[in-house]
Amino acid sequence: MAVGFAAMPAFAHHSFAMYDQTKTVIVTGVVYQFVAQANHAELHVYVIGPDGKLEKDKDGKPHAYGVEMAGAAAVAEQGITADSMVAGTIVSVKVNPLRDGTDFGSKAGNSAIAKCPWKTPPAPGKTCDTVKGSELLGATAF
Repeated sequence: MAVGFAAMPAFAHHSFAMYDQTKTVIVTGVVYQFVAQANHAELHVYVIGPDGKLEKDKDGKPHAYGVEMAGAAAVAEQGITADSMVAGTIVSVKVNPLRDGTDFGSKAGNSAIAKCPWKTPPAPGKTCDTVKGSELLGATAF
């Protein structure tokens, strides 16, 4: 029983309970950082708004959004690496947002990350999967 209690903090750390699994939002943005961690890789983007322009936060800075994924080794097998997610890459990703409304989410289920061709954003109001020459990483459907 003591071993079970000792393991509980590790399981709690890897819980996705903080994400609202009943909601899915699509975030399109410009990658500014990919963090390859053993437990959960993270993708950080500046959000592109429905008008096709970079959104600004209340301080006039680019609106940042983070996405948690599986571990670095697992996502690398899906083609999601530091080399495929270099700064400046434009992507669209479906996420389950944090319950507290913070600009961070977990990549939703078995959906792909849609990667736009280099320096080719989607049309205003569209996502990268609609851009000719786009690439799907991590799954076969966006």
